[in-house]
Amino acid sequence: MPPSKPDYYEVLGVFRDAPQEDIKRAYIESAQRLHPDKNIAPGETELFLETQQAYEVLSNPKRRNLYDATLPPEIEVSSVIKHEVSFSRPSLMQLNEPQLIYALLEVSPREQKEKISSSPLNICLILDRSTSMQGDKLDFVKATAVQLLRSLRPEDVLSVVAFSDRAEVIVPASLELNKKKHEERIRMMQASGATEIYKGLQAGIKEIRRTLDASRVNHMILLTDGKTYGDEQACLKLAEEAAAQHIGITAMGIGHEWNDIFLDALAGKTGGSSAYISKPKDIERLLIDKFKALVKSYADEVLLEFKQQGHIKINYAFRIQPEGGFIEVESPIHLGPILQDTALHVLFEFLVNPDALDGDVLTLLDGSIKTSIMARPRPVPPIRLKLTRDIMQNPSVEAPPAQILNALSRLNLYRMQERARAAADAGQFDEAVRQLKNLATQLLSLGEHSLAKIALFEANHLEKSHTWSLAGNKDIKYSTRALLLSGDKEKAG
Repeated sequence: MPPSKPDYYEVLGVFRDAPQEDIKRAYIESAQRLHPDKNIAPGETELFLETQQAYEVLSNPKRRNLYDATLPPEIEVSSVIKHEVSFSRPSLMQLNEPQLIYALLEVSPREQKEKISSSPLNICLILDRSTSMQGDKLDFVKATAVQLLRSLRPEDVLSVVAFSDRAEVIVPASLELNKKKHEERIRMMQASGATEIYKGLQAGIKEIRRTLDASRVNHMILLTDGKTYGDEQACLKLAEEAAAQHIGITAMGIGHEWNDIFLDALAGKTGGSSAYISKPKDIERLLIDKFKALVKSYADEVLLEFKQQGHIKINYAFRIQPEGGFIEVESPIHLGPILQDTALHVLFEFLVNPDALDGDVLTLLDGSIKTSIMARPRPVPPIRLKLTRDIMQNPSVEAPPAQILNALSRLNLYRMQERARAAADAGQFDEAVRQLKNLATQLLSLGEHSLAKIALFEANHLEKSHTWSLAGNKDIKYSTRALLLSGDKEKAG
């Protein structure tokens, strides 16, 4: 095949053995992204015509077979991203009992000759203005929203939605904003009503869709200080719809009254995460840090598609960076974003049952990594990901890699607080107290004296009153989650 002729599989971003339904889906997504009615950037009309030509060839079985015969051998290495996998064990043993094995996946940008330009933003702030937000909380939220509005680049879009038991668009999504006018509208927001998160999300996603563009970072940031009642499932369904359109969600809870389990699940549907704002004065720092991270986005989404292997279960998946958080393990898994200066790290825990050990090599996972990169008009070709381990009669004496040990030791702290919380929820307070005291001991050994003191305080509080303190479980949960990130920064340094 002449070198100037494009690889049609790369044009559509599919494997060469992709079934027809995958080719059709990839064509529809590319055509929507590159259609001349939506894009006027130089060269994108030619890319649209190339996409059409690729589909015309690959959707016809006869033409596809003739085309395949002209192709050189497939190159498995991606020119856009790279990945590495580390395992806690080099092999598995022939045992008549279940075994655990851990895999640490790292996905990062491949080195580029030229500096990567930042993608434009399409961000919606969804702000709780219910009665409980009155005072410092709402004042800090309004001041930060004004600051973010002023910091926008000409190519960025920022919309603002305020909600309580109804939603109001304060700043509509537009590239031509009258900033002075909208600053005044933000400052005039008043607290009133109850908390209904669904109404805020519904209005927010509508604003995002007004300027939805695959070349932008499309993201919603929800700030709330309370629990929503009766609309949780509707919110989660809306988050799934957002994920299907490559719209991310970050959820930030202020104070101690909000439901962290729900906000974790809500953001996790899109590969996002929740954050804990313990004091109103921290609103500005965390919101601005989030904006800076979105500006640095390289890939707004990394998906892992896989087929479940017999007698093997993914017990647990946790994103260590760029934003720590628990990940749902149903395919496709929304792993999260890649930043220009921060790789994506995800730790998997596999449970292997004895019936899986019937050969010399075990396949833990067989799937593919798919990324969505805003600055790239063409789809990114997927990467095959097959995780295997040898099966041996005797245990290996090889020590686990340092990065695995580091991740596991810090994740164990996070899981201790999870076990303490689960035990307390089940009424097993003695077990919850034991887990918290063990956590305090481990924290002291790492020099985390302040957090160890909080864990001991909560252990004593649970032992005496059989309840958490007002902010206890959130303080411990998000502080141990932060240790995962600090541990990775220490390693990088």
